Amino acid sequence: MEFLTKILAVAFGGAFGATARYLINISPLAVMFGKFPFHTFLINVSGSFLIGFLLIVFTDKFTANENLRLALTVGFLGAFTTFSTFEMEIYELIRERFFVTAFFYLSFSILIGLVGVAAGVWLGKKI
Repeated sequence: MEFLTKILAVAFGGAFGATARYLINISPLAVMFGKFPFHTFLINVSGSFLIGFLLIVFTDKFTANENLRLALTVGFLGAFTTFSTFEMEIYELIRERFFVTAFFYLSFSILIGLVGVAAGVWLGKKI
């Protein structure tokens, strides 16, 4: 029964993460920045921030229920973040010969994503 509860927690969080991702993808952000896939960039950076923040909150600050931790980290953030989409978008930019855009998208996503993790860890330690 405990195993089933964990699966349901991940599925519940995943439903919300996938919905949040979809809502960002259909928002006006999707067209505001030309070829640069800002919506995926925003999802990946905010997901990086949240995983860093929750890492600290759930390990150093509070004793979280295992099902809540699974729902938020594995479920919500697993469905919300978009690494496979990120890779496909870089491939498409290169295929369409938008080399500079692909380079900046790749570089900014990795560097600012790491900043997001560090900022989440920092904020998690401050609360």
